[in-house]
Amino acid sequence: MVHFPFVANAQVSPLSTVSTAELRGVWLTNIDSNVLFSRRNLNQGIRRLAQLNFNTIYPTVWNWGYTLYPSSIAAQVTGHRLDPQPGLQGRDMLAEAINQGHRRGLAVIPWFEFGLMAPADSDLARLHPDWITSRRDGSQVVMEGQDPRVWLNPAHPEVQRFIVDLVTEVVANYDVDGIQFDDHFGLPFELGYDPYTVQLYQQEHQGKRPPADPHDPEWMRWRATKITQLMSQLFYAVKALKPNCLVSLSPNPREFAYDMYLQDWWTWERRGYVEELIVQLYRPNLINFLVELQRPEIQMARTHIPVGIGILAGLKNRPVDITLIQDQVRTVRDRQLAGVSFFFYESLGDRDTDFLALFPTPAQRPRV
Repeated sequence: MVHFPFVANAQVSPLSTVSTAELRGVWLTNIDSNVLFSRRNLNQGIRRLAQLNFNTIYPTVWNWGYTLYPSSIAAQVTGHRLDPQPGLQGRDMLAEAINQGHRRGLAVIPWFEFGLMAPADSDLARLHPDWITSRRDGSQVVMEGQDPRVWLNPAHPEVQRFIVDLVTEVVANYDVDGIQFDDHFGLPFELGYDPYTVQLYQQEHQGKRPPADPHDPEWMRWRATKITQLMSQLFYAVKALKPNCLVSLSPNPREFAYDMYLQDWWTWERRGYVEELIVQLYRPNLINFLVELQRPEIQMARTHIPVGIGILAGLKNRPVDITLIQDQVRTVRDRQLAGVSFFFYESLGDRDTDFLALFPTPAQRPRV
């Protein structure tokens, strides 16, 4: 319920103070964007972001069942060492991004965008059908817009090994500043009825089968705990290789993340598995944005770690009005959060003057 005080609080000072340390990030995608698909585009994009006083890039490296960097782990599991997109062949996009980003003072944090999700027709799904989880009726496909997806079973030890190996391969082989997962590092609430998970549940519940209702609180908690255990594995595997490598997460707001995707990031943050939190608040107006910004889990998390806000700059051919973007950035500053990251590079559009007005001078990333 929205109360009238939120309306009053939505007034934003035009002279919001810029902190000396502020997260200024951008996600670099391989969808609706060409920035990753040539060395020239990538160099120009990173140079542009540095000139606009951004300090962090999150380039996607795991998407549509492929890695966007040469991966021996992906080759073993999927048969593909690299995404077959022509613009990625004969080069190592991630190595280029790190080289150019570090040259220009930007942190580079690879983004494992698809997490536990895969295209239904991917070689990953075809070659490992036992890794795919299902609904109670046996169906597996979950539509994401017009795209059919399947989900890897986070309770399956082979899935766990694959995800951990994929991440640690990047941490071991590249000079990354961190790694990031997002809202896809979870599981749609209706899934988890595959034979492996059912058997595992029975082993831990004296032979009792999982409840028929996927919303059953104990059944939701049990599945969420399996994802939390995988997050713990990832965190400690990363830290064993490089203690200073940041573990970043960009989830949806807490209730939606848990209720819809069994992603208990609140627990992850409190246990220390998340060292940078960027909550996606893609809201069409300032009132709704502020309501989410004031939720207690955000306010409590910011006492432990840097908490930034993901802001939607636009979708394909649909830029968000720059006035709303400016108001959202200033609101984040007024609430003294760690900063912002924009989804996504291409939707920054031809608005460099506006973004430079938001970020007129360089800023360091917040310390962890």
